[in-house]
Amino acid sequence: MATIEELKQDLHIQAHLAGKDLKFATTWGIFSPREIDSGTDLFLKYLEIRDDEIALDIGCGYGPIGLAIAANAPKGQVHMVDKDFVAVDYANKNAALNDLPNAKAYLSNGLSAVPKDIQFTTVVSNIPAKVGKEMLSILLHDVHQQLAPGGQFVVVTINGLRQYMKRNFMEVFGNYDKVKQGKDYTISRCVKAS
Repeated sequence: MATIEELKQDLHIQAHLAGKDLKFATTWGIFSPREIDSGTDLFLKYLEIRDDEIALDIGCGYGPIGLAIAANAPKGQVHMVDKDFVAVDYANKNAALNDLPNAKAYLSNGLSAVPKDIQFTTVVSNIPAKVGKEMLSILLHDVHQQLAPGGQFVVVTINGLRQYMKRNFMEVFGNYDKVKQGKDYTISRCVKAS
């Protein structure tokens, strides 16, 4: 059994995500601290990333999705937000660890602290199963407000939320594309009309 002092040490993950080798420091108490979770892994296999994306990662955790986008978008910029200050701290630490100055993390409940003048070309989220319908509604409408025309909103959810996402993408964005359905997770995408 590990001692308490050992448990307090950072955990380290090496991962190949979206074609890039990345390393992450994590800690107990943030989502999936031992390894990249299978939803994120599946998501990054199917996400299309341009080299000049202006991207937003909602609920970034320690940064695997946002930093994989940043690594593939050297001409772009990535905003990573989370409501957990420990996650934000590690996401910024991991941006520095991977030498990705085009990514930054900050505290925000959904898009509440995201500068309103930014129009994102891609917004992504690994949506937690227990986020709640109210928060999802707020997210969908806020993302619609800040997505550039032609921009994409791509999420990964547990399969149980697939129909909910489809209905709400249709209602708010008028379109829905099931990118990939795996054993446990579904990747859903919609595009803001231009």
